[in-house]
This record gives sequence, structure tokens and C-alpha cells, in this order.
Amino acid sequence: MGFFRKLLGKDRQRQPQISAPSAAAGDPAAIRYDPKLIETLHTHHAHLGALFDRIGDSARHGDSRKLHDLLATFKLSLNAHVLTENVRFYAYLEQALSDDAENTQIVVDFRHEMNSITRQVRAFADRWSDADMSNSDAQNRFLADYYQVGKLLERRLDSEEEQLFPLYQQT
Repeated sequence: MGFFRKLLGKDRQRQPQISAPSAAAGDPAAIRYDPKLIETLHTHHAHLGALFDRIGDSARHGDSRKLHDLLATFKLSLNAHVLTENVRFYAYLEQALSDDAENTQIVVDFRHEMNSITRQVRAFADRWSDADMSNSDAQNRFLADYYQVGKLLERRLDSEEEQLFPLYQQT
């Protein structure tokens, strides 16, 4: 379940996983399948969602110090998550789907889009890293930005979980 979907109480059904074509057997440069990777990525999404929720709470309560700490933690956690996805998830899918041009292009497009969204989220965290939340005008501006970023992440991570996670299969 997507972390924002869970946060907002929306349910979705898991789709069955789709087998991907196999990569060259015995290739030492091949990215190896990790049977726990999808579980790990779901855990990352849940952790990011919980952090994001706490960021909003901190802003609504005017707790600038906590907000700044949570934004820094969120940014670091997001960077670690994206690195894991790029090195272990997207690279594996591109390798496993190398004989399927259409699905490979979908994976490449998702990867580029996620990297673009990551840059936007980093900019959001940087923009608000020193904000004074004791001012109601700053809180309102922050929360408007926060909700916009939240919707962007929700759509993106839900689509990733629904469309790409099912493609991750041992080859």
C-alpha cells in the first residue's frame, strides 16, 4: 500500500506479479534479484510517509525546530531510498526487461520522473529548512507547498507500487 494512500486511509488491491524475461545467466555484472527488495521498498515508502506526516504536524503546531530536523531527516531518507531504487530496483528491471522495449521504456520513464520529483522534493526541503513556523502566514504558505508536494509524491509512489513493483521477478 502506498504510504500516502495508507496515510489518507485509501485501500487498493495488489496486482499479481508479472514474470520478466531473464537476464544472461552467470553474468558477473548482472544485477542480482533480491527477494526482499519489494518489502524493503514498501517499508521505505511507509517510513517516508510517517516522516512526511510528522512534518505537517510540526508545521501546523508552529514547531520550527522539529520541522527543520524532520525536513533534514526526510531529505536524507528520500535520498537513500532513491539510491536504493536506482541501483537495485530500476537497474534490475532494465536488465531483466532488456528484450521488452515497451516495458523497458516504461521503467526508464518512471526512473527519470522519480529523479525529477526527487529534485523537487529536495528543493521543497531546502526552501523550508530555516522557516519560522511561529508566523501563521509562513505556516499557511508552507502547508500549501506541503500538500502540493504530498499529492505529487502520492501519485508517483502509488503508480510505482501498482505498475512497476509487479514487474520485479526473479529471472
